[in-house]
Amino acid sequence: MATTKNWFITGVSSGFGASLADLLLEKGDKVAATFRKQAQADEFTKKANGQGHGFVMEVTDEAQVKKAIADAISQLGHLDVIVNNAGYGSLGSIEEIDAEEVHRQFDVNVFGPLHVLRAVLPHLRERKSGHVLNITSIGGLKTFPGVGVYNASKFALEAIGESLAQQVKPLGIKVTNIEPSGFRTEWAGSSATYVDTNIEDYRSTVGENLKGIQSYSGNQPGDPDRAAQIMYDLVHSDNPPLHLPLGKAAVKGAREKFTGLLEELATVAETGDSADFPS
Repeated sequence: MATTKNWFITGVSSGFGASLADLLLEKGDKVAATFRKQAQADEFTKKANGQGHGFVMEVTDEAQVKKAIADAISQLGHLDVIVNNAGYGSLGSIEEIDAEEVHRQFDVNVFGPLHVLRAVLPHLRERKSGHVLNITSIGGLKTFPGVGVYNASKFALEAIGESLAQQVKPLGIKVTNIEPSGFRTEWAGSSATYVDTNIEDYRSTVGENLKGIQSYSGNQPGDPDRAAQIMYDLVHSDNPPLHLPLGKAAVKGAREKFTGLLEELATVAETGDSADFPS
């Protein structure tokens, strides 16, 4: 029988966070779940019935993050699994998304997870155990027109996870970057922000891709409940991967990205090698 674990999950009001928290309660694990509204946090605490607790926390507020982590440890005794799930998509052409929105995208998708990591790593280091799950995206490995700012934020989180894995491996702490493709969450719907494509030159690239994303919302092939089960199984495995694309499109996209890089490298390797001083 699997050993029960204590989880800290950001962004539990919908999507992956909600599916995962519900599954964990069914499995008998304990859950510290964060929400942006007090009513949501109170409802979760009541539903958990002593098995978990809801906390109000904006990932962009470092003081709130530190307090939520400290309160979660106090409530549950310790933390085993940290899930950086809270995030959203800022969609539009790179030229048309303004600086304020770019900053907001990075505040939520990059600086927020960093706040969580800085707050919780001392606890995990002291225990010499733990598992960090970063919910990135296939968009953290492969880019798409009209998704460049979101891509950039998820590429950054991918790099943080990869570097962190090397940093904490000797301490018994594991890291996995979860890279979903299209799942039936609110990512392409109410959670996303869209900037209209008003520049004619981008209508056939950015404009058409954004139309496709919007029409896709609610019909994505990915099942959040299946993803939750995979994440649950992952943290109970002996040798979890650093990268886990979720969904057929994610697996296909990751394969295309790295196959393409290898093919391109074959054409430029000699030129790249020639830049060093001669041996």
